[in-house]
Amino acid sequence: MAPKGKAAAGGKDKGKGKGKADTEEKGGKVKGAQQINVRHILCEKHSKKEEALAKLKAGAKFDEVAREFSEDKARTGGALGWKTRGDLDPTFEAVAFELEASTTVNPKYAEAKTGFGYHIIMVDGRK
Repeated sequence: MAPKGKAAAGGKDKGKGKGKADTEEKGGKVKGAQQINVRHILCEKHSKKEEALAKLKAGAKFDEVAREFSEDKARTGGALGWKTRGDLDPTFEAVAFELEASTTVNPKYAEAKTGFGYHIIMVDGRK
């Protein structure tokens, strides 16, 4: 076990656990955010959602796939805008707030099923 004064490299210790959060964001873990700029593709049927996922995996842009497959705000590329915790369906929100920000050209997305249907969720920004 390291002596107390040598536990934090560089002397930038911000307190227990906080120093790790900055590096974990790049390693897959996302820092907590109060707001996210979120997009989604909503499909009533599982098969349609699977088609949309196949297009994304083939390299299609998220907003283009949203215009083609989404059954709601598809005209805006699936954009829902900036949302704070508590604004969205709890199941959707739990998935969305865990995603790291990405671009429509190279999206990082996840899936959720709610009472509205099947969602493919992507986050444009976090703050």
